[in-house]
Amino acid sequence: MYKQEISYTMRLQKFLARAGVASRRGSENLMTAGRVAVNGVVVTGLGTKVDPAVDVVTVDGVVHTLAEDHTYLVLYKPGGYITTMSDPQGRPCVASLVPTDRYPGLFPVGRLDGDTTGLLFFTTNGELGNQMLHPSHHVWKRYVALVKGMPTPNQLRRLREGVPLDDGVSAPAEAESLAADDPRATPVIPEGLPYGHSVVSLRIHEGRKHQVKRMLKQVGHEVVRLHRDQFGPLELAGLLPGEWRPLNERERQEILGIARSGKAPDARARAKEDHLG
Repeated sequence: MYKQEISYTMRLQKFLARAGVASRRGSENLMTAGRVAVNGVVVTGLGTKVDPAVDVVTVDGVVHTLAEDHTYLVLYKPGGYITTMSDPQGRPCVASLVPTDRYPGLFPVGRLDGDTTGLLFFTTNGELGNQMLHPSHHVWKRYVALVKGMPTPNQLRRLREGVPLDDGVSAPAEAESLAADDPRATPVIPEGLPYGHSVVSLRIHEGRKHQVKRMLKQVGHEVVRLHRDQFGPLELAGLLPGEWRPLNERERQEILGIARSGKAPDARARAKEDHLG
């Protein structure tokens, strides 16, 4: 029996995100900047729709199609690199640390400050990147911070309940003090714990700008160093600063599960399951 090819349309920014060009918002920025063309005509209207089976979409003259498969990898971001794929000021950026030549369209999901180290998740799947960052999915991130002073039990309780910030009260976090010999503390105290300082672990599922630093400052402790070692079900898994690795099959399925179910497993829950198994 002859099978008719089914044609369908989608918004151009969604097409670009699914093609791995950028996130949905990043794709909109490319459109309004006049860098996107459909069938040779520059398109800036955010309501524009395209038929992936028929229309030819280009960004800066390069043709993009919907990828049948996407790339997913984890980078151990060193300090001193900004989370962007290019920088007009010539500052070091994370694009130089990942294989963009092998996997065109890679972009980081979320950001880490220039002086923050640790886990950055990259993908060519713009739609999934948006879902990972959406507040409704509650993707937990764990940060380890070297702070001035030593938080009291009451201050840790305040972090667990949520603290007032200039953009609203933070969601409840998981907060604990870490001993200097705790392996989780090593990335922020590689040369030992400085006098008058302590290490705090903070798990949050929000993604506000400088949130961890602001939360700790709100309870009286300035962050000296900050490191992220978990992002949802992902961990650094033995990487050294500046190194990257592709996701293994289980991580890949867990990440894709976020898109399917809207629920985000995290590395801590997975470790508990492994132990019980």
